[in-house]
Amino acid sequence: MNEERAPPPQDESPTRRRAIRSFVLRQGRQTDAQKRAFVEHWPRFGVDYRGERRDFEQVFGRSNPLVMEIGFGNGEQLLFAAEHEPGKDFLGIEVHGPGVGRLLNGLAELDAGNVRVYQRDAVEVLKHEVADGALAEARIYFPDPWHKKRHHKRRLVQPEFVGLLCERLAVGGRLHLATDWENYAEHMWDVLDAEPRLRNVAGARGSVPRPEWRRQTHFETRGQKLGHGVWDLIYQRQ
Repeated sequence: MNEERAPPPQDESPTRRRAIRSFVLRQGRQTDAQKRAFVEHWPRFGVDYRGERRDFEQVFGRSNPLVMEIGFGNGEQLLFAAEHEPGKDFLGIEVHGPGVGRLLNGLAELDAGNVRVYQRDAVEVLKHEVADGALAEARIYFPDPWHKKRHHKRRLVQPEFVGLLCERLAVGGRLHLATDWENYAEHMWDVLDAEPRLRNVAGARGSVPRPEWRRQTHFETRGQKLGHGVWDLIYQRQ
């Protein structure tokens, strides 16, 4: 297996409509340990993208609520969830190799049986590999805020993407987002409160205290040191 896993190149031709995607690729340098993780642990924890619907009960070998974390970074939240929510199965999606390698090593050390990992664009995975209503929950923690106004169109939380998430979430399922940028929280409210299939559990333009299932990450700690607030937004699929 290729140690340097990467998503396929995206067509950036200016004559074509820019397809929605969940990331901007900024590959960092992988350590030797992270590179070895793909060889040693990907066969157990990794999911190779096939572009067709998956039976995740077969992937995990059991039937539990399925939770997807989009853009897991270095994987610290997924490791926390694996240990503290053993009755759920988790799909982590991330494109950046160093973070994926670090998570693979952490999962092996934890001997976690309830996490599987894609190194792929989340939009592609959602569109082609996840069936309608398959997700009990989707989690998006501290996505890139693209704080400059001219870059707001690059933000992950957009009506088209939220619509796709709604199709894949089961009725009664949960969408949980967190951000430490107030402007992005406002943007999230604008998009999510306008989606008729979602209900903000805290009321219109409301947020909740950090729930027990989300640990305080280094992103959050960094934001607080900069004087940022943190907003947890929880929506229920109607």
